[in-house]
Amino acid sequence: MNYRFLIVSAALLVSLRAQTPAALTVDVKQPKASVSPMLYGLMTEEINYSYDGGLYAELVHNRTFRSDWSGILNWYLVEKGTASAKVSVDNRTGPSAALTNSAKLEVAKADAKSPAGLLNEGYWGFAVRPNTRYTGSFYAKSDAPLPVKIALVADQSGQTVASVAVSIAGAEWKQYKFEMRSGQVVTPSAENHLEITIDRPATLWLQLVSLFPPTYHDRANGNRADIMQKLAAMRPSFLRFPGGNYVEGNNLASHFDWKKTIGPLVDRPTHPSPWSYQSSDGMGLLEFLEWCEDLRMQPLLAVFAGYTLDGRVVRPGPDLEPYVQEGLDEIEYATGGPDTKWGALRVRDGHAAPFAIHYVEVGNEDNFDRARTYDGRFAQFYKAIKAKYPEIQVIATMPVMGTTPDIVDDHYYKRVQGMFEESKHYDQTDRKGPKIFVGEWATREGTPTPNLGAALGDAAFMTGLERNSDLVVMASYAPLFVNVNPGGMQWSSDLIGYDAMNSYGSPSYYAQVMFASCVGDHTVTSSLTGAGDRFFYSATASPAKACLKLVNANSTAQPVTITLPGLGAGAHTARVSTMHANSTWATNTIKDPKRIAPVTSTLQVTGDRIPYVAPPYSIQVLELDLK
Repeated sequence: MNYRFLIVSAALLVSLRAQTPAALTVDVKQPKASVSPMLYGLMTEEINYSYDGGLYAELVHNRTFRSDWSGILNWYLVEKGTASAKVSVDNRTGPSAALTNSAKLEVAKADAKSPAGLLNEGYWGFAVRPNTRYTGSFYAKSDAPLPVKIALVADQSGQTVASVAVSIAGAEWKQYKFEMRSGQVVTPSAENHLEITIDRPATLWLQLVSLFPPTYHDRANGNRADIMQKLAAMRPSFLRFPGGNYVEGNNLASHFDWKKTIGPLVDRPTHPSPWSYQSSDGMGLLEFLEWCEDLRMQPLLAVFAGYTLDGRVVRPGPDLEPYVQEGLDEIEYATGGPDTKWGALRVRDGHAAPFAIHYVEVGNEDNFDRARTYDGRFAQFYKAIKAKYPEIQVIATMPVMGTTPDIVDDHYYKRVQGMFEESKHYDQTDRKGPKIFVGEWATREGTPTPNLGAALGDAAFMTGLERNSDLVVMASYAPLFVNVNPGGMQWSSDLIGYDAMNSYGSPSYYAQVMFASCVGDHTVTSSLTGAGDRFFYSATASPAKACLKLVNANSTAQPVTITLPGLGAGAHTARVSTMHANSTWATNTIKDPKRIAPVTSTLQVTGDRIPYVAPPYSIQVLELDLK
């Protein structure tokens, strides 16, 4: 295919006659400013069932048997045939100081043909695939030695698709581990549930019932492979965790208390998330750090800074000091050696090597603090962190007075037109101030995941980030995840959608993948004329390649003459990735996951002047070899 003459349809040619030609000049040999190597990353928090029921691969919903007036949540009594049983919560006995309760199953009548027990519905089902190994465990005790059957059962047929028997020793709490494998002829489906049953009269206490499918990199207590693979395709340079609102909590008691999220699962008491469901805390501090390790990202640790979502604050001074120390201890857990108090605990938890922490954010969205205490709170954290870890870059969640942060976090949530306007936000920003981290941003159109119009807004905004990537050192879209089942979403327009069985990327996800696929180490001198206000671009380069991003948000094609002074008259190879649709409302779904996705082609370029046509409603990335 000749790069000079883009083949277009007859309808596209008609539209060109009414479109004003544009001129884009990109001097690929004229560096302008450095591009941050940390520009594109991930932001995460527990929202939309992001961890439990999402990335975190645990299949059992409410493995710690929380209950309300209706009974034990997500668990149901099983009485087959002539069996007779009852279940209750026993608040007097549990396997640990963190989990002091248990499910008490009292079976009055049961036999091999009429078992009794408990059923768990999972997170909108249990995903089962053929010839797949499932690993599980539970804590149990009983009034006598007892065989227990654990089975995955198909909802519709009632057939067992995987099962195993475990022998309970007796009256002392003990952890029991097991494995089971599905058969070769099992139909892939999420319409399954878990049953734990016994075949004789007895009393059985259960706690922390867990079941995992194969995980990414086969990590114990790990993450879903399909979602992690999608994240890897984004080439993220960092992960901001654990939030977001999740780090703050609804109140002081429910802020992210990292010390309760480390060590064995049985020692993690769980806690309420800000989005009206309970966090299992299986995704604890070490798991966040291992997530970074698996995707080769730098950790960007957000520490609790004394402000909670109910508007209360811990004022700077002596009252705040315990939380400052909590943050310092958290950094030590990640970075400390075995000779440090908290580093030794990380070693105990199975990760001998320390993690490198270069960025710490103090709080989250403290602009909502009506008492205006953030200046003092930030200063107290900043001084303490710098005293012990002078190399760490300390990030403020808003501009502050009295202390100069290393980086300031900006957030943007707008509709498409607003993001078009924000694409120019940093073009004239003073370079003398702190660097910028755009820690949360999204074009909010489309549900549960963004549509093509939102992707155009996102891509336009990202061209502004790239043009100003000497100032904007990091950026991360939010929210990252959503469970698309009914009741799974609390916030719309989320990057990656999933159910128990499958996951998919939105058009905005693919825009992120496209932009991160080609980023130079410096911006270059460039100019654009005659394109109107719905055509956007950015240009970066490295010694071996140039990266040109074009976003045409018009409903008609945009002819543009691209001039590349410094390219020379020889032949060069260009790779073009294009995503477009006929309507801004077009989108991907869990049932049609790749309706809108990038298409790639290889083109040959001769000379430095290219008559080009950007298709309507399109995002394009041109990667051009310079050697």
